[in-house]
Amino acid sequence: MSTQDNGSKPGLLPRNNTITTSLNPTTSPQTCQASPPQASGCQVIDSSGEDVESGATSPVNEKVEAAYPEGGLQAWLVVFGSFSGMVAGFGYMNTIGIYQAYLTEHQLSEYSESTIGWIFSLYIFLSFFCGLQIGPVFDAKGPRVLVALGTVFLLVSVFLMGSCTKYWHFLIVFGILGGIGTSLIFTPAVSAIAHFFMLKRANATGIAATGGSVGGVIFPLMLQSLFPKVGWAWALRIQGFIFIVLLIPANLLIKSRLPPRPGGTLLPDFLIFRQPAFAIVTIGTYCLEWGLFIPITYLTSYSLASGAMSSTFAYQIIAIFNAGSCLGRWAPGYMADKWGRYNTMVGTIIGCMSTTLALWLPATVFSTRTSGPDGVPSTTIFALTVTYALLMGFASGSNISLTPVCVGMLCETEEYGRYYATCYTIVSFGTLTGVPIAGAIIAACDGAYWGVATFTGLCYVCAGTCFLTVRVMKVGWKLNVLY
Repeated sequence: MSTQDNGSKPGLLPRNNTITTSLNPTTSPQTCQASPPQASGCQVIDSSGEDVESGATSPVNEKVEAAYPEGGLQAWLVVFGSFSGMVAGFGYMNTIGIYQAYLTEHQLSEYSESTIGWIFSLYIFLSFFCGLQIGPVFDAKGPRVLVALGTVFLLVSVFLMGSCTKYWHFLIVFGILGGIGTSLIFTPAVSAIAHFFMLKRANATGIAATGGSVGGVIFPLMLQSLFPKVGWAWALRIQGFIFIVLLIPANLLIKSRLPPRPGGTLLPDFLIFRQPAFAIVTIGTYCLEWGLFIPITYLTSYSLASGAMSSTFAYQIIAIFNAGSCLGRWAPGYMADKWGRYNTMVGTIIGCMSTTLALWLPATVFSTRTSGPDGVPSTTIFALTVTYALLMGFASGSNISLTPVCVGMLCETEEYGRYYATCYTIVSFGTLTGVPIAGAIIAACDGAYWGVATFTGLCYVCAGTCFLTVRVMKVGWKLNVLY
């Protein structure tokens, strides 16, 4: 079991999915034994099929612990710094439903849903697309300068947005400046955790990613309260001051630990798509993000249009969504370290698909039939929408927290930033088109939302198929294999 690098580019050769290589983030499949019970319920299977005991004195575990702290003050401070950065960065992203609904009714009321959607899709696109260079720069130089630049971009965006009045103002200030700022904070925040955790990486990443959902609860409720009291401009400025407080620990605590990979460059390596599993995971993640931001963007607008709830509660629906996501970003990560990362991912994707098709789709259909003798009571639509927001928020939390871990299982840690950035360079084009496509579907359905609910559900059908395919490629159909 050698720890030496063979010198080949990652992704061009099949990997053995073993934790015996000290700097490889790939975890071994763990097979639960059906007979007789032992002190440890599962055993680790290495690439040769040999059982490796998982006790504290195991040579394998000693290598893992030597390479990864798996805890300690410094490691958890990095997680806290990432959490704080994501409250600001992803909190900004998870509030787009409030911005979209407000702008549709006020500053941009003369524009169509699809046209306004391009502002938010450009923001989401740049939040992920900029990882093309940010990931490799992180690998080579570390996170300090990246997070500092992200802080500047994000603060300029939120403070200037309060003064925006025209379409192109929002396109530049929120779409471009905000998107770049979010990416400069988000990519290092996720990548830094991988330098300190391997066996507990999903749990640690999930804890940090919970920050985005916390921001997605706080900021919508705060803005809903502030808009009628202080107006749009000062509501955004107050949000900006909160961002300053949040981004200080992010700048101080997010750090890298492992040295750059020898001979590495700042250029992305698209040859890694020759690794079939990575290519399929990228397609699956593309579909995930394609579907995820549709309810985040349009759930508030749908709630306002449904007539089943007050406008005040309609603005709170996205906070309910993010409240479910708070638990949904951490719990799947915790479970993934015990049940398998891809196993958990497939399960949560099934949850996203089923809640969308079984709850949101009927609600959108019923909301077109609220009048007449056969009309559906508004209480039914209200119950379906609130239940969907809570359950979909929980199920979709893994879309952010587990995806980096699933990608990381296919590469070495020194190349993690490059793999993750390359994946999201492709995925970002899905985020660029998803929201405007949804807006066009709404227009094609004469303002009804059943079309976007169907589209969202189908996105998750495709995503689940991709992640299940990779799981089967790696460990087969056996249900007792943790992968």
